[in-house]
Amino acid sequence: MTAATLPYGSWPSPITAELAASHDGRPEYVGTVGTEVWWTEPRPREGGRRALVRRPAGAGAAGGDVTALPAPWDVRSRVTEYGGLPWAGAERAEGGPLLVFVHFADQRLYAYEPDAPGDAARPRPLTPVSAVGGGLRWADPVLRGREVWCVLEEFTGPAPTDVRRVTAAVPLDGSAAEDRAAVRELTDDRHRFTTGPRLSPDGRHAAWLVWDHPRMPWDGTELRVAEVTEDGRLERARTVLGGPEEAVAQADWTAGGTLLAVSDRSGWWNPYRVDPETGDAVNLCPREEEFGGPLWKPGLRWLAPLPEGLLAVLHGQGSSVLGILDPESGDLVDAAGPWTAWQPTLAVSGTRVYGVAASPRSAYEVVELDTATGHARVVGAQGVDPVDPAHYPEPQSRTFLGPDNREIHAHVYPPHHPACRAAADELPPYVVWAHGGPTDHVPPVLDLHIAYFTSRGIGVAEVNYGGSTGYGRAYRERLREQWGVVDVEDCAAVARALAAEGTVDPARLAIRGASAGGWTAAASLAATDLYACAAVVYPVLDLLGFAEETHDLESRYIEGLAGPPQTLAVRSRERSPVARADRITAPFLLLQGLEDPVCPPAQAERLLAALRGRPVPHAYLAFAGEGHGFRRADTMVRALEAELSLYAQVFGIERTDVPRLELRLEL
Repeated sequence: MTAATLPYGSWPSPITAELAASHDGRPEYVGTVGTEVWWTEPRPREGGRRALVRRPAGAGAAGGDVTALPAPWDVRSRVTEYGGLPWAGAERAEGGPLLVFVHFADQRLYAYEPDAPGDAARPRPLTPVSAVGGGLRWADPVLRGREVWCVLEEFTGPAPTDVRRVTAAVPLDGSAAEDRAAVRELTDDRHRFTTGPRLSPDGRHAAWLVWDHPRMPWDGTELRVAEVTEDGRLERARTVLGGPEEAVAQADWTAGGTLLAVSDRSGWWNPYRVDPETGDAVNLCPREEEFGGPLWKPGLRWLAPLPEGLLAVLHGQGSSVLGILDPESGDLVDAAGPWTAWQPTLAVSGTRVYGVAASPRSAYEVVELDTATGHARVVGAQGVDPVDPAHYPEPQSRTFLGPDNREIHAHVYPPHHPACRAAADELPPYVVWAHGGPTDHVPPVLDLHIAYFTSRGIGVAEVNYGGSTGYGRAYRERLREQWGVVDVEDCAAVARALAAEGTVDPARLAIRGASAGGWTAAASLAATDLYACAAVVYPVLDLLGFAEETHDLESRYIEGLAGPPQTLAVRSRERSPVARADRITAPFLLLQGLEDPVCPPAQAERLLAALRGRPVPHAYLAFAGEGHGFRRADTMVRALEAELSLYAQVFGIERTDVPRLELRLEL
């Protein structure tokens, strides 16, 4: 078959916006209940809810999973707004499993007996609703006897920062469903943030993590340990690891009662064996690799002990792979299979390890590794290629040099189509993608949102700029007090390097980002004329406003990113797109959820007000019912098509398959 010669950006593609939207999101929070595997899964076509999914014991090939809770049940916590582990389960001798979960709509904790007959299988509430501020919220639960031990986030007033957090015990008999006083608090609220407790196998000890403003959990956390009394209280609580300059990402217990933790005290998150009395810690696998990551949500798990003493671990640089670690010898053997990136959710049942993994050719799916045989297979959420995989891009993981010869990691996705090519003398347009966080990273895995553009002849370069996780503490601390500088410089350095080597058309470069990436995209328009346009998605646009308006978790994040309060006003004037709007001349698309508690619409509205009277072509699309991170299929379709229309108009590409985006001029 002869390939058609068509201009870059004009190629036809079977990857539609509807298709990309329907495959958005990934499974999360894998857990085992006896020999069954459970997880949550996105449902973009069902209002963006997350379904609780069950893989029955003895199920054969992948695809035997069952949606345990029908619509409108939405298993998702709002603790710290980003959520956390929203469910837990236990096997019972009779009556089938017992589960507890958080329902997004009211944030109540519910008990659920899926195998009970008739109405008895209907979820029943365990916690009350509060009319104060953001109410009562729960996350990271564990079942203990007749109680659920978990994180309680309780609002005490109307402001996002009027909040306290403790570990708490909720009775399973429903006595607290209308009575807040029936919830037992296990810890005091002297620490601003906490994870849920991890109980030792004999039930006599509990371990959990805490931290305080202005630190974020990747700056410094403390591992707390306490004795559990016979009547279910925590006594002699003490800090055994961590501190202001040491981030402990996870703690757990082995079947024999040994305390494990993942700490970055060496400059890399490595696994440690910890003495719960003295705090003495032994590195079980000292490598310049990450065995942990940023604790954006309580309940993330990079390490899971196996019954016979081995450890399932996620490790690597940039991307994490699954390995089995012998803690006595330090030997580490990676699981075989095509998966190149694993998410921080691991569960164990006997000799089997379960996780969520993806590759450049497959989206995230639930994978089982049998450590007895070494065999790995997909057991849930298996992706079915909706189009010929020949339309998928092939990422190139590369390292570029930025200012001062610092290394910058990026994944480059060239335009790709099995039946189209461009003229030999034409260079392709490219979009630089800046990830969110900014303390996060992107691995090179299949993403139909990227394939939507590359299959049409528009390249994508995802940049893990300085500040990203996955490359050690020093790399992520490059962004300290340099947000709006290092991230902008690193994205520009990648773009310029690609242009210099003849990979991209320097006149047709765009930048795109969401959340913190939206800040980088907008700040880049104000800092350089490198980009012809930008897509700015639920962004931070004003440092001062962000510090005053955002949710509690990130309300003092800005101090690490831009500097202490006494310098924030100056830094805001120097870097904020709102304050530098007079420097923005390139067209842009601004996308915003109207119910976003992290980056409120006021940020977007201030940028538009600052541009009033200036002839900058732009479009502003605001979506009712959407928060921080679009979840509804119709929203994602509109956003993708609008973004493509922006690039088509600015890059001079003819496309008739998407609605034309109206770019306004504020005169």
